[in-house]
Amino acid sequence: MPILRIIKTGTDIKFMKIKRLTLFISSFLFLLSLFSIFTKGLNLGIDFTGGSLIEVRFKENISLNNLRIKMNKLNLGEIQLQTIGSENDVVIRAQDKINDASTQTKTIEVIKNSLKDKSVDYRRTEFVGPKVGGELVNAGIIAVIFSLIGILFYIWLRFQWNFAIGAIIALIHDVILTLGFFSVLQLEFNLATVAAVLTIAGYSINDTVVIYDRIRETMRKYKQITFDEIINLSLNGTLSRTLMTSLTTLLALTALFIFGGVVISSFIIALIWGVIIGTYSSLYVASPLLIFLKADKRYNE
Repeated sequence: MPILRIIKTGTDIKFMKIKRLTLFISSFLFLLSLFSIFTKGLNLGIDFTGGSLIEVRFKENISLNNLRIKMNKLNLGEIQLQTIGSENDVVIRAQDKINDASTQTKTIEVIKNSLKDKSVDYRRTEFVGPKVGGELVNAGIIAVIFSLIGILFYIWLRFQWNFAIGAIIALIHDVILTLGFFSVLQLEFNLATVAAVLTIAGYSINDTVVIYDRIRETMRKYKQITFDEIINLSLNGTLSRTLMTSLTTLLALTALFIFGGVVISSFIIALIWGVIIGTYSSLYVASPLLIFLKADKRYNE
């Protein structure tokens, strides 16, 4: 088609050629994530389940395996040990079977007594009760739901209703796949991860809005070509921006994951996964959905 040779610049990737395949893959991963969430559940941290946490710095070298064996002999329930930074900095997490303040205080005392034979500094001790944990779960769910509603309202005002529905479906896709990722791998899900999910939502919708703006602009300019070609032109036009933003963000997050330690590891893992999924969904979920939602080519606000 002659007009295409005139308006095409830069890359010429036929994104929409595989739109049915990518939407099928996304639907499959979405359903798989929901299945895992409802069957396996999330590996909730002590922020949500309640429990005790002690951060310890040992003044001499220790064996984490020997320390784990020693902790398990205390019969305090499930205990997790992780090093943070150096091998001598250890986080001890105990999720008690009976979660109340007195039990958790006793748990911390028992752990401290077991370490009396070692030279240690206690950097941090804390516990969360189950009631507080339940309130945090509810607050996290409400935060995610209201953020999605706010984004839907914003996109609805700025674009056609088709665009709003496409954006919110892509956003829900990103959130559910992130939760599914944590469920399948049973990574710890805590308050930092909730913050990461909200950050992912913001990152993903920003990328989607940039692409939607270009699609709207292309719809105004070229009315003689198919909607598939309009989206291909728009995606190719924003591809360098999308990839550069995603790659530089991933480089920064990778550095934080390597050097940041366990305290922010779940937050960083969620963000890394979210950037990858958010970039993919902007190209292969939010954009092709406009075709099936029949966005009006005559749109010209």
